[in-house]
Amino acid sequence: MRALICRDWGEIDTLEMADIPPPEPGPGQILLDVVASSANFADSIMVAGNYQTKPAFPFAPGLEAAGRVAVVGPGVENFKPGDRVMAKLAHGGFAEQAVAEAGETWPLFDGMDFALGAAFAVAYLSAHVAMRWQGRLEAGETLLVLGAAGGSGLAAVEIGKAMGARVIAAASTEDKLQAAREHGADEAVNYTEENLKDQVLALTAGEGADVCFDPVGGPLFDSALSSLGWGGRFIHFGFVAGVPQVPANRLLVKHRSAMGSSLRYFQARRPDLLARSMEELADYFGKGTLRPIISHRLPLEQGVEALRLLTERRAIGKVVVDVAPEVEDK
Repeated sequence: MRALICRDWGEIDTLEMADIPPPEPGPGQILLDVVASSANFADSIMVAGNYQTKPAFPFAPGLEAAGRVAVVGPGVENFKPGDRVMAKLAHGGFAEQAVAEAGETWPLFDGMDFALGAAFAVAYLSAHVAMRWQGRLEAGETLLVLGAAGGSGLAAVEIGKAMGARVIAAASTEDKLQAAREHGADEAVNYTEENLKDQVLALTAGEGADVCFDPVGGPLFDSALSSLGWGGRFIHFGFVAGVPQVPANRLLVKHRSAMGSSLRYFQARRPDLLARSMEELADYFGKGTLRPIISHRLPLEQGVEALRLLTERRAIGKVVVDVAPEVEDK
């Protein structure tokens, strides 16, 4: 099969197209004929050898994909060959075939094509798990979303609105803020031109936000933490701009909490809650509440450029890699 593979740890530019043997599904797994995959910032971290897991060489990056079930492994009863599905992967999405756990594979929703399926699972499940089960976001609360025009950021904006929150979107350009507004943000803050803390406090009459969803990290952390009100919950979701240090004294005085949220380990610990998350997301999607943005679609041969769009922060929403576009509508 064709695949964009990593042969050694390094920069994404070292990835190369090659023909490699297809993987084989084991117990509880399925083999997926990939139609589309989606680029994630974590792919570049994995290629560099800095991710939580390190696949054996050679491997294809790609943490999510959509396509058709080709083969079901022993013990899989809820899927059959030919089913149209989306899946969260350990890796391997940038290839013509990939192995997925049956418990991390879902039928495409009604009205969802392969490209949308490839762009959905990781961003929307991650954001929902973070806000629903970790942040305990409630209707009527104020949600601050950093990096609000990225894949997970826009998902958080849409899900926050669906859950009944008032959403303040924070991003670095007017184009990105406009995208967040079009997807439900009530207020917008350009953190390259405005002081994030001051603007959030002004927009909340000095009370501060109740929950902050942060996929960015780095220098924004300090101001974002200060923008939380009494009892505010800070969700660490990613560290694109660097890993911040949490000052415990500033949690204590405002009764705040800071917590992490990682979808990779959530399935193993709470598959029941993950299933409920997908059920709620399916309901929101069916009502038209969730409308993923795909800003770029590139062929598999340009998978490095797809990842570069993310690492250079040039994308709005998701970047999809078309692995087998000729079968999209057949």
